[in-house]
Amino acid sequence: MKRNMNILVCVAISFILLVGCGKEVNSNKISDMELTTYETVNNFTDVTMTIKEETVSTTGLTVVFENNSDNHVIYGEYFSLEEKSNNKWYQVPVTIDGDYGFNDIGYNLTSGENEEFIVDWEWLYGSLHAGEYRIVKDILDFRNTGDFDSYYVAAEFTILN
Repeated sequence: MKRNMNILVCVAISFILLVGCGKEVNSNKISDMELTTYETVNNFTDVTMTIKEETVSTTGLTVVFENNSDNHVIYGEYFSLEEKSNNKWYQVPVTIDGDYGFNDIGYNLTSGENEEFIVDWEWLYGSLHAGEYRIVKDILDFRNTGDFDSYYVAAEFTILN
C-alpha cells in the first residue's frame, strides 16, 4: 500500500513538472498592461474587418475585410492585439525582447471586394489565455501616391481555454 502511494506521489510530481515546463502562455495582469493607444476605430464608412469565428485559436485567426465603399483601400501585415477588462482595452504585451517588425507590403482591396487575411501572433504575443480580445489593423483610403487617409479597423474575439 505504501509503495502504491509513493508511486502515485511520484507520478503527480512528474505531471506537475511537465505541465510547468510547457510553452509559456501570455497571462499578464491587466494592472501591468498599458491602455490602448487607439482613440478611434472602425470609422471608415463601408469598410469593415470581421473575424472568421471558426478560425479563432490561442495563437491566431483569420480576418475578413469587406470594402463596400467606392474607395480603393490598402492594408498591410501590421496588427496589434488588445485585451478587454472592465470595459477598457489594454495592449497585450509582446513576448519579444528588443526590436521586431512587420513586412512592409500593401494588399489592395478594391471597391466591392472581400478578402481573407490569416494572422499568426504566436511569434509576437505567444499563446493567449482565456479572455476578450480585439485585433487592430491600419487601413489606407488610397487616392494617389502620397494622397491617402489612414484609419484603424478592429474586430473583437473571445478565447475560451
